[in-house]
Amino acid sequence: MGDPKKIRRKYLRPKHPWQASRIAAERPLVQEYGLKNKKEIWKAQSLLKNFAHQAKSLSSIKTENDQRELQQLLARLNKLGLLKQDASREDVLGLNVHDILNRRLQTLLLKKELARTTKQARQLIVHGHIAINRQKITVPSYLVPIDDENKISYIEKSSFNSPENPERALINEKNKLSKEEREVKESKKKKTEEVKEEKKEWIKINLNGE
Repeated sequence: MGDPKKIRRKYLRPKHPWQASRIAAERPLVQEYGLKNKKEIWKAQSLLKNFAHQAKSLSSIKTENDQRELQQLLARLNKLGLLKQDASREDVLGLNVHDILNRRLQTLLLKKELARTTKQARQLIVHGHIAINRQKITVPSYLVPIDDENKISYIEKSSFNSPENPERALINEKNKLSKEEREVKESKKKKTEEVKEEKKEWIKINLNGE
């Protein structure tokens, strides 16, 4: 039966801990998403495997219960923002670890421009500065439902709610610079596309002239 006080591990570790290709693939994920360690990647991968296992077990719909289980799985993934409304079983099998990591509260906090870096986003969550729908959340790996994504904010008592907070000023400055950089990139991309279209049109006119 085991010790009831001992919490069972809810993720699978790699079969080969020193596999070079896997380690090389995990390192950028830890840096990109500001993860504490590689266990968080393994947890996301285990969750992904569970979804895939459920989808594969429902490959042949034989009863109404099978159909209901598939619809419940798709509805759950749609609620988490992992799949679209009209998704199918094949879409579940096409999910990857990036899809899971992008729905974490830590990642969304940075996208919502409430933190400067992924490391700071993690710190804000763990220190109790972040709430979803006015409820404090202290788990960086919390998967945010799509309906609650716009309800992410600082808690009312957080010092980050004050515009005079020096760190808040740095966040706003960084986000302003990021916005300007995005606008510059979009402008360059638009000009490049216009040049390409002009070249295509010029080639077409010259070919017709010949």
